[in-house]
Amino acid sequence: MSGSAARLYGLHLAVIAALFVVQFALPAYHYGNVTRIMLYAVFAIGYNILLGYTGLLSLGHALFFAAGAYGAGLTAHWWDFGPIAALASGIGAALLVSLLTGAIVYRTTGVAFLIVTLMLAQAAFLSTLYFNTITLGDQGIVLSLPPVEIFGASLGLADPMVKYNVALLAFALALLLSLWLLRSPFGRVLIAIRENEARTRLLGYNTALYRFTALVISGTLSGLAGALYCLLFGYVGSSFASLQYSTEPLLWTLLGGAGATLGPLLGTGIMYYLIEIASRFTSSYMIIVGLALVAITLWFPAGLAGWLRRWRRAP
Repeated sequence: MSGSAARLYGLHLAVIAALFVVQFALPAYHYGNVTRIMLYAVFAIGYNILLGYTGLLSLGHALFFAAGAYGAGLTAHWWDFGPIAALASGIGAALLVSLLTGAIVYRTTGVAFLIVTLMLAQAAFLSTLYFNTITLGDQGIVLSLPPVEIFGASLGLADPMVKYNVALLAFALALLLSLWLLRSPFGRVLIAIRENEARTRLLGYNTALYRFTALVISGTLSGLAGALYCLLFGYVGSSFASLQYSTEPLLWTLLGGAGATLGPLLGTGIMYYLIEIASRFTSSYMIIVGLALVAITLWFPAGLAGWLRRWRRAP
């Protein structure tokens, strides 16, 4: 491993270690917030693989988040699956939905890709409402799960420390996977597709297949976030498939810096607390969020991670 690669991996491991250590000093309120931020960051990391690495703008990622959440929640509620089996079901559901979606949007790019993914996500949202005898619609399903038995220890998912560390483990795996993917030959081809797909195709690469694979990886990671959110917080409802859950990962990624591996965490954390603070002063808090995003777009077009990178390299 080269010196630059070692420093890069060292930085990411230091972020993971910092998140592990900081839990022992966080107040209870922020403890729960950081748990949610890490789960949402997994969602944003999945989205970043598609937008930041491959250059595909999706407005349908709620489809994958909801697939993971419902895959876990429905099996736990109706078939009494345990937490581990329900998690596997959620990941499997997200993988299957990602494969089917990839087969539909296989050759679409640009605006066509955005519109098709939006339509598919909205169809899924309406389906959760239509089949409300199964999904319970807007009311949603509230879960009460048994503890997980690991090496003789009983871990209750309602325990805040268990929630935090499960979310941290998922975030660490997603972050290191995205870093490895970015530096791999496969990731280099994705970046080439983002920069100039026509030239990449002329070099002999099957760009449609690479885009399909990127979508499957992105959707499965997003589904992992949905499944864990459902299991750790004991709820899944139609709102998980709504447009809000398609636009939020886009905002998190743009705010943090599309294409930057740590951008999703940075963007998710800032956006989460921006909404939290703004909602204390007005019910129209999204106006404040929108103005903040416009300002960031004008003055930090590469996102906060891109600005920090340039600031660090400045003489």
